[in-house]
Amino acid sequence: MLRAKPVNLVRRLLQGPSSHHTNQWRHFSVQDQDAPVMAIRREDYGSQWERRAPLNPLQVKSFVDSGVKVLVQPSNRRAYTMEDYLKAGAVIQEDLMEASLILGVKQVPIQRLLANKTYCFFSHTIKAQSENMPLLDAILDKNIRLIDYEKIVDENGKRLVAFGKFAGIAGMLNILHGIGLRLLALGHHTPFIHIAAAHNYRNTGMAMQAVRDAGYRIALGELPQSIGPMSFVFMGSGNVSQGAQEVIADLPVEYVEPHDLRKAVEKGDHRKVYATEVHRKDHIVKRGGRDFNREEYDQHPELYRSTFSEKIAPWASCIINGIFWNIAHPRFLTKMDTKTLLSPDMSPNAPEAPGCPRLPHRLLAICDITADPGGSIEFIEECSSIESPFDLYDANHKHQHFMSQRFSGDGVLVCSIDNMPAQLPREATDFFGNLLTPLVPEMLKSDATRPFEEENLSRVIKDAVITSNGKLTENFQYLTDLREATMPEKQASFYQHQAFPGASFGGGKQKVLMFGSGYMADPIVEYLARSDDIAITVASAEKPEADALATKYNNTSPMYLNVAKHEDKMSKAIQEHDLVISMLPFSFHPRVAKLCVENKKNMVTASYASPEMRALQQGALNAGVTIMNECGLDPGIDHMLAMEAFHRIKEEGGKIRFFDSWCGGLPAPEHSENPLRYKFNWSAVASLGAVTRDAKYLKHGEEIYIPPGMLMDHSNVQEINFLPGFNLEGYFNRDSTQYVFAYGIPTAHTVQRGTLRYKGFCKTVTTFPMLGLMDTEPHPALAEGTPDITWHELMCKLLGHDTQTTSSRLERIVFDKIGQDEERLDAILKLGLLSETIVNKQGSIFETLSAHLSHTQSYENGERDLVIMKHRIGVEWPDKITSTEEISMTVYGDAYGHSAMAKMVGYPAAIAAKMIMEGEIVQKGVVLPFSKDIYHLILNRLKAEDIRAAVRTVFH
Repeated sequence: MLRAKPVNLVRRLLQGPSSHHTNQWRHFSVQDQDAPVMAIRREDYGSQWERRAPLNPLQVKSFVDSGVKVLVQPSNRRAYTMEDYLKAGAVIQEDLMEASLILGVKQVPIQRLLANKTYCFFSHTIKAQSENMPLLDAILDKNIRLIDYEKIVDENGKRLVAFGKFAGIAGMLNILHGIGLRLLALGHHTPFIHIAAAHNYRNTGMAMQAVRDAGYRIALGELPQSIGPMSFVFMGSGNVSQGAQEVIADLPVEYVEPHDLRKAVEKGDHRKVYATEVHRKDHIVKRGGRDFNREEYDQHPELYRSTFSEKIAPWASCIINGIFWNIAHPRFLTKMDTKTLLSPDMSPNAPEAPGCPRLPHRLLAICDITADPGGSIEFIEECSSIESPFDLYDANHKHQHFMSQRFSGDGVLVCSIDNMPAQLPREATDFFGNLLTPLVPEMLKSDATRPFEEENLSRVIKDAVITSNGKLTENFQYLTDLREATMPEKQASFYQHQAFPGASFGGGKQKVLMFGSGYMADPIVEYLARSDDIAITVASAEKPEADALATKYNNTSPMYLNVAKHEDKMSKAIQEHDLVISMLPFSFHPRVAKLCVENKKNMVTASYASPEMRALQQGALNAGVTIMNECGLDPGIDHMLAMEAFHRIKEEGGKIRFFDSWCGGLPAPEHSENPLRYKFNWSAVASLGAVTRDAKYLKHGEEIYIPPGMLMDHSNVQEINFLPGFNLEGYFNRDSTQYVFAYGIPTAHTVQRGTLRYKGFCKTVTTFPMLGLMDTEPHPALAEGTPDITWHELMCKLLGHDTQTTSSRLERIVFDKIGQDEERLDAILKLGLLSETIVNKQGSIFETLSAHLSHTQSYENGERDLVIMKHRIGVEWPDKITSTEEISMTVYGDAYGHSAMAKMVGYPAAIAAKMIMEGEIVQKGVVLPFSKDIYHLILNRLKAEDIRAAVRTVFH
């Protein structure tokens, strides 16, 4: 048993210059009072496991010896017996009316509150916790002066009375016990299996012996190599974290800095465990990537975000959370972050051997000792209990119910017991009582019947008084307004302001306006609608599409708006929203962006930043807005994966020698039977328009130019061999040479970017210009109001023949026009371009052809698409060794859900939009996703949507 410090000794210890209690206590003696009486109440709130007391018998004896009468309510559940307290001089009795001060640990049942008393316990009311508001009302009604341990703090806000150390010890023992069971369920016997839960030990000495035994077995190599080196990440350095670290000190542990954790787990020794202690400066950065500033963070936490999930968590086997989290602070693990960490590609690097399965992912367990539901670890929405301490959280199925006690299956093991120290009740009582003892004499001066303003209490105690004289004290008046804010988001906003006066926080819903309701719109709305604080308006000329989206998703409203005709309505709609997403045809983006700049609204689009868009740079800077471009698939994800690789290679000393990139959206092979070997999931204009474009690329230091109309000529089409089963070809994409500078790779002698198609596509589409089908000028036969015309008649007009020409004759004319190529003729026939089908007139031949193919060659119900992307990066390393980095991505769409193209264009655009709204993207002007603070977060969040790349390095 720990010895208590006698009262007079404690007073002397506290008379140093740093003490807050010096002046009040130096002249205070409890014997100057008229027989002061205090009481220790029975713990009868909640769990049967609560066996702690605020003071142990030896501490009680020190007060009895000083002339204080101490009443102790009888209880057979306490870790210390009634006989122990009786021997200490306490009076054992049920009735506590005689006491002016009543001490407890947990909340007091309302029916057992005594009026006109000073109570001290953990009330859990300071955040207006709804479950404890009836208790607060009763305390006010009974004229109780409530002192809350949680608010007894020093001048820096550090708590002076807490069970933190033993919460840490118990939590660490529990999670080691749980890891043993979890690994066993995954097929691995480990030394952890012999560590029991904390409450199974009589004291910490016995528990530590079990940990030492496990540590000895680990040092002998009994931790299987198949699970890789184990790593423990401790959040914070306070009492909770220190208690947990006391436990792990008995393992063969090597501490590393947070930034060295990756190297430790990738190259470390499985006969050790690795640990790191994470402080705010290690993972909190200013939005935009700037360094942590403690003073600014304390005042304006909304300006900062956490990089924990990116820089530290991927290398953690177990995360131990022991830090206080305020609602204004950034979470260090969001639900999306957790989903990414639980992805299969986060598994250890250890080899798999027969009968020795690899772990599904590196993160095995999380121990949230703070037990703060919805706090810094967002997915933990409920606390566990001592009798049911564990469960698996499966990010895909969102399962968390601690009564099930699962150890096998997908997910991460979670332990979040809200009364952790109760498992070591004697030592926790000793520890807590030692901290409380010096403060009790000051509390005994409190008279709940006197006006609070007249009480001569120290600053430490006075600031911890929540209620007095039937009302809230000045420091806690905010609870009235906070309780009135019944909506959770209003409570959060209010508490942020109370906790951080002067900080700037947004209120209400963010309003997003999306122009367009086509194929790519659905995943954007679906993603944004997951957040209750975002309202989406879908503005579209296609009213049924907008109505369908609004019906399908929460917080979504339709708006009928034709951007070609309603510019005034566009401008007004933009004014009424916080951010605009343009999913219109690319030619409309500059027009939308111009209105966004004029109205000082941020904007996101997935399309290329055209010269017209780039011309808005200075205007956007002056307006202080972000115009995010190229944030889809290609352009978008291709940029981000490339930049991620380039930055990593450069950091490791490598030089980029070549960059070869190919990407394409295709029908799944089983749905590619049409003449184009291609299907359209949006307008065919962009895909067909490539036939007439030019291109430029760099090869072995030489710029190669392909003039307009020659891009898909057989001499320029590339045979693609990296996925032979798909039978691919490719054509070059725009001007690749500009990316030498855009990507910052001046050492590259070859830079090529291209589009993938199945073989046969290029030959078929190059047939169209031969027949005059690529003419973009208005055609008189296709004007609005003209008589209906069939494709047979239209082709006759295009080729200069009478519309009464027979079908066989027209076929012969076309056959000669296309070089007597039967394969081309067969494609034209199958595409219906010589048929008696009525033409859907769109003004020009090209627009009409595009509309026809978009309709006839679209995906049918139940068909799916896929996206293939491949980067090859040639690298020369400082030792002159060369390698090729291969970054591959093949993603299939859902037959009855989002297409692959829609997901890979829509999700990154939606993620970027949300990042702008949340202040994670702070760059102004016309912005591309080339900077690490942008692409890293987007790629990380795409993994949570099962969009991830495979990376392979081949050394030469």
